[in-house]
Amino acid sequence: MEVTLLGTGAPAGLPRPDCPCAVCATSLGVDARAATAVLLDGALLLDLTPGAAFAAARAGHSLGGVRQVLLSHPHDGPAVEVPAGLPQPGRVPDGRELTPLTGHRVRAVAMDAPGTGYAVTGPDGQRLLYLPPGGAPAGLEEGGEPAERYDMVLTDVVGRPDALAKLRAVGAVGPTTDVVAVHLDHDVPPGPELRRRLAAAGARAVPDGSTLTVGVYEEVPDVPRRTLVLGGARSGKSVEAERRLESFPDVLYVATGGSRGGDGEWATRVAIHRERRPGSWRTVETCDLVPLLGEDGAAPLLIDCLSLWLTDAMDSVGAWDDAVWADGGERELRSRVAELAGAVRRARRPVVLVSNEVGSGIVPATASGRRYRDELGRLNAAVAGECEEVVLVVAGQAVVLRG
Repeated sequence: MEVTLLGTGAPAGLPRPDCPCAVCATSLGVDARAATAVLLDGALLLDLTPGAAFAAARAGHSLGGVRQVLLSHPHDGPAVEVPAGLPQPGRVPDGRELTPLTGHRVRAVAMDAPGTGYAVTGPDGQRLLYLPPGGAPAGLEEGGEPAERYDMVLTDVVGRPDALAKLRAVGAVGPTTDVVAVHLDHDVPPGPELRRRLAAAGARAVPDGSTLTVGVYEEVPDVPRRTLVLGGARSGKSVEAERRLESFPDVLYVATGGSRGGDGEWATRVAIHRERRPGSWRTVETCDLVPLLGEDGAAPLLIDCLSLWLTDAMDSVGAWDDAVWADGGERELRSRVAELAGAVRRARRPVVLVSNEVGSGIVPATASGRRYRDELGRLNAAVAGECEEVVLVVAGQAVVLRG
């Protein structure tokens, strides 16, 4: 089954008309995107959008062979005049299956938001799933009947990463599924930043006019198994770490800070973090990280953060007492850091670790503050050495240091 992406942008396109934002200002040339429309085998058109005929011509195709036009967008998508000779667009009711004259089988997939998704089986048996902007499949039950796996998925990866997580949870998306991001809007800067974010989700973007073959092996982005996210206070490091796993199911969030009973400001911080995370994630509060890292075949792990783990470890070895520190405390802390780094090295489950980067700030005024700063630098270096990818977040922008 041959797929030509006549457009890959949001319904308003990218850049949006008259939008002054930085993303729209830089979405030029190959980074400009028309509203998403998909042409299958030159005969089945999913979504009729403004300029589709011209886009097809630029891609070396004609819409003259189109036998069926199906709409997915809420409210039938952008207003557009139907070109002469093109069938009148329609929509398949949720759950119903259509067998057009094109030889494809099309099933309408119910969504959790307005719009219609389409599961298309080509004449060659290859399976494609196309989802509308802002939507995720409804009624997917983890633990139910195994879902049939798709060879290609076209979905709003940036806007609805949870849709991808749901599909992965039921086995509809596997390691070899080609996940292509569509309905791209001005949420993410184009170019390297967009590619980086999509790669973390195991997805990719292609320019408008690209023709892909469903089922033909493509190099699926290699999601790093171990990632360290560094950053200063309020840099956006936790948001970056959470974003990396929001398209995966059953994430275990490990909070190392504890509840700090009676500290209202800390409770507010914890509540904000909880509200931001997907509801399907589980949370555990512990500093006992080595056993969790050692679990095989388990769900992804997000550890936030190593700097609080270090505080707990230094408390337990008496690091704040110079005499205790000199009489074995330092040696004990080094052993614990080495044990943690070794556990990260042996980890078989996906893991994202968060830590503070404090070495570039003001030199602490106290000996204990300087000791903590130095030990955190050593800890970060040890863990970074065991990770495939290391990123530093500054002012909400992620700078890739490794990977």
